[in-house]
Amino acid sequence: MGKYLALLIFIGMLIPLATGQCEPGKMDLDFSLPAPETASHRSYLGLETMEPFFLNQIQAKILVIEIFSMYCPICQREAADVNKLYELIQENQKFKTQVKLIGIGAGNSAYEVNFFKKTYQIEFPLFSDTKFIIHKKIGEVGTPHFIGLKSNKTQDREIFYSQSGEITDPKDFLKTMIKASGLKF
Repeated sequence: MGKYLALLIFIGMLIPLATGQCEPGKMDLDFSLPAPETASHRSYLGLETMEPFFLNQIQAKILVIEIFSMYCPICQREAADVNKLYELIQENQKFKTQVKLIGIGAGNSAYEVNFFKKTYQIEFPLFSDTKFIIHKKIGEVGTPHFIGLKSNKTQDREIFYSQSGEITDPKDFLKTMIKASGLKF
């Protein structure tokens, strides 16, 4: 009986993660990222210089961050769906300039992030978090993990969505993100 109770408690702890109801208040988004090396990625994010930048400098109403690891089998399997999500955003004229997607490789070196990018033909910007600095700031979430941020009135980013695990259906995930943001397009 004790084993079953422990299993039920464990499953109960996972339900908020699977439903996008993690505790975003425990996430610290005060970190900078290096400017992407490619001009197309800087343009995509609305960055004009090669200087490191903060998330609130990305020109978009909604920013979706995927926390991934090159070594995560779910991230590898999920790469096609995340690529499809990016394509859906780019194909929609309303979303193309207002919804941006980036990835952060938890514990991955620049080499590992580039390997993942090439292997899975990722088109959106990916960033390395070799020493798990960002990963620790956001609460050491599992991979893959998706965070939805929106701009608020103080020109800062506000977390409106957090989900560990697969997105499963890119169209449904995009609809969920748009609806959860409360923003009108």
